[in-house]
Amino acid sequence: MIQLTPIQKKFIIHWGEMGERWGINRTIAQIHGLLYLSPEPLNAEEISETLSVARSTVSVGLHELQSWGIIKVVHTLGDRTDRFEIKGDVWEMFRWIVDYRKRREVDPTLEALRDSVAQLEQNQEDEHTKQKMGEMLELFETADSLYAQAQNVSTRTIVRIARMSDIVAKLLRLFPD
Repeated sequence: MIQLTPIQKKFIIHWGEMGERWGINRTIAQIHGLLYLSPEPLNAEEISETLSVARSTVSVGLHELQSWGIIKVVHTLGDRTDRFEIKGDVWEMFRWIVDYRKRREVDPTLEALRDSVAQLEQNQEDEHTKQKMGEMLELFETADSLYAQAQNVSTRTIVRIARMSDIVAKLLRLFPD
């Protein structure tokens, strides 16, 4: 079993709570949090013992995290046990979370709005609802477009832009409504 510091425990518990808020199983999020903090790859038994979670639950969680593409299996010489570690860096993890939430929350809403607006186009009786739903659709389509454009920008560039937020804010003020 890995000895966690109080700060590590606090982070893992909080990461599990945040995972639940994002629609991710708490234990799976805690496994992810533990792997994120671990300086070396961990096997399922170490994860199970450290988090006091059933081995079968850890196996299911690891399988799910692998299917999302945010952890990977690592093998070492002389050890037949699968070990797991986080893929990529914190920015890639953030991008995965945003992508997951977009697919889970934004995409279905966008589809429902498009269907509703198309149906309202056929019905001239409810102009107010058509206008309101059209505005909402425009908002979601704009956000979806911004997201698609951001996907083509490197993480390094996004970080540079974020760090220049005061300059970006000044540039945006050049284009008043």
